[in-house]
Amino acid sequence: MRHFRKTVLSGIAIATAAAGIAVAAYPEKTINYIIAFGPGGESDVSARLQEPFFKKLTGQTVAIQYKAGAGGAAAWSQINKAPGDGYTIIGTNLPHIILQPLQKDVGYKTAELANVYWFHFTPDAIMVHADSPYKTLEDMIAAAKKAPGTVTFTGSGTNSSNHLAQQRFDKLAGIKTTYIPSKGTGESNTALLGKHVSGAWSYTTVGLQLGKQVRCLAVAMDKRHPALPDCPTFKERGFKLTGGAYRGLAVPNTTPKATQQAVSDLIGKINKDPAFVKSMEDKGFAMVDVGLDGMAAFMAERQKEYEAIAREMGIIK
Repeated sequence: MRHFRKTVLSGIAIATAAAGIAVAAYPEKTINYIIAFGPGGESDVSARLQEPFFKKLTGQTVAIQYKAGAGGAAAWSQINKAPGDGYTIIGTNLPHIILQPLQKDVGYKTAELANVYWFHFTPDAIMVHADSPYKTLEDMIAAAKKAPGTVTFTGSGTNSSNHLAQQRFDKLAGIKTTYIPSKGTGESNTALLGKHVSGAWSYTTVGLQLGKQVRCLAVAMDKRHPALPDCPTFKERGFKLTGGAYRGLAVPNTTPKATQQAVSDLIGKINKDPAFVKSMEDKGFAMVDVGLDGMAAFMAERQKEYEAIAREMGIIK
């Protein structure tokens, strides 16, 4: 019996040591990086900016894949079918992954997603074409009040940050506008530049990306964005509206905690690289650092915040 116990313990020790060596060597091959939206949006831009730093820090590459649909839910509902070995990661977004399951069955629940890192935040903003008759936020509000429903906005996904901002602002301003969801910011930009919509509920990053092709009517921040000094805040215009989207990464929920930690640590190293930080900030992203150790508390806070807003807006009852 004593010999059997010793053999079992030795086996456990060897397996544990082997797992530790495997995690320490992570990654040893290409990582599949899934984007839950189409190309050209913030999730894609983020992954493209991260890509060379995976190579710089590990010597390994990432293979970026797009699985757009249902405001991200098409990909998030399938991620847990992938192997939990650390070699499949997926971009996740807030408030999307909280709001979507609250409203209806989208094939996943928030708690089923194994988020390992949140790396940046982008404030919401209203963008119109440079040729738009709406020179100010007040111009847009006046048009919406004159003909309810005729002012159209595109935005990235349903039950997303953009969608929530549109609904909140309609209520605050006492107007009715029409929201037309896209498969991602890239598609929204195409609709905006093609003048297929009156404007876009978008992000500060788009103001920098599209430059003089668009006009920013207002940004959902406490203070003006330093890279968009001519764009007023909603607060300046008398509306208490702040918010935006967080972006991060998750892995299949079968991934061992040690491997989740290894992925989190790697993204944390990338997120703290000065060259990477500069590349992100130059695009208008605001950096955040929430790793695996702070994930549970952060998600609990966001769940409480977004659920309260959703109830207030009548998105859920």
